[in-house]
Amino acid sequence: MVTRTAEAEWRGGLPDGSGHMRFGSLAFDGPFDFRSRMENGKGTNPEELIGAAHAGCFSMALSYALTQAGFPPERVHTTAKVHFEMRDGGFVIPRIDLVTEATVPGLDSARFAEQAQAAKAGCPVSKALAGVEITLHATLV
Repeated sequence: MVTRTAEAEWRGGLPDGSGHMRFGSLAFDGPFDFRSRMENGKGTNPEELIGAAHAGCFSMALSYALTQAGFPPERVHTTAKVHFEMRDGGFVIPRIDLVTEATVPGLDSARFAEQAQAAKAGCPVSKALAGVEITLHATLV
């Protein structure tokens, strides 16, 4: 099997320090800091990267499930909303909301909803994030 890598380095204290993250594939190489994570500063943050991974994995899992069921999709678009909050004196990611819409010829809404729930349960990133509540709002367009 394949092993994927990413790396990050942080320099300095938390509020005044800065960091840099890089994917092993070099598809992303960029900065992050306190402002990009806790405010609206320039740069990325770990939560955005988790969201991108989850949205990508779920979209692929749903496409696979639909194709296996005989309904190959024309398009699956997913947004992952990663909630980052202070609770009990520490920061947590309590919930990720997956919002997806798909164009799937010949498929009814009920069957689509079943496939979407199955994809959410089977998505490897969803499984890796099992300690986080994951909601799903799926729309067939």
